[in-house]
Amino acid sequence: MMADRIEDQFVKITVEKLESKNPIIICGFPGMGLVGNIVAQYIIDQLQMKYCGYIDSRLFPPIAIIYTGIVKNPVRIYESPENNVVVVFSDIPIDPIISGEVGRTIINWAKPLDPKEIIAIAGLATTGEERRVFCAGATAQDLEKLKGHAEVFEVGTISGVPGVVMNECQNNSIPAICMLGETRGANPDPRAAAEVVKSLVKVYGWDIKIDALIKEADQIEQMLHKLSEQIGEAEARPSKSPDSSIYG
Repeated sequence: MMADRIEDQFVKITVEKLESKNPIIICGFPGMGLVGNIVAQYIIDQLQMKYCGYIDSRLFPPIAIIYTGIVKNPVRIYESPENNVVVVFSDIPIDPIISGEVGRTIINWAKPLDPKEIIAIAGLATTGEERRVFCAGATAQDLEKLKGHAEVFEVGTISGVPGVVMNECQNNSIPAICMLGETRGANPDPRAAAEVVKSLVKVYGWDIKIDALIKEADQIEQMLHKLSEQIGEAEARPSKSPDSSIYG
């Protein structure tokens, strides 16, 4: 199948011709709690989306991603024609120095597709325990459909690629929302991601179950709890007195 290509000085997108018409495009990039790429990867798996392209840049880290022994590009594009959904997904954090170029190139590629909507996913660091879902829109109209499904993010900033995507959508009159999962820090937070997926399913009606993501959340929390205990035990062990001789 013929591949379309769009590139600027630093970023190149290569993708097969999409079957979807006026698709919903989801952008999931690593950030706080890895909410963006956990949500994107889960949607890819649940909708059994097919790989259709990649994004590359000479400013990306020199790395190949391996899944079940097979090499994959770090930043990939997937499609589900049945659901009219396209996902742009990254396994690597995007350096702020190139976030602007990546976000703008994605929107330049998306514009000819006449997307129904673009959804940016991100994490929102707070000290709370609730794992609420917040939302922002390119316009007040974009926010309207989210009433009752997410809390409005009244004041703040959206950084990195999601922030650039939202700015560019507004500048180009493309309907867009950003869904932000409340998380407590940088550790992977599948539970926050699960809450975002719940909200998306309610709004868009996708056939996605979150049981597997909740199970993964339980496993990660148990692992982090065990790690915390091990660190505590190590710190509690008595060390040799500084006055003791290494010669006995």
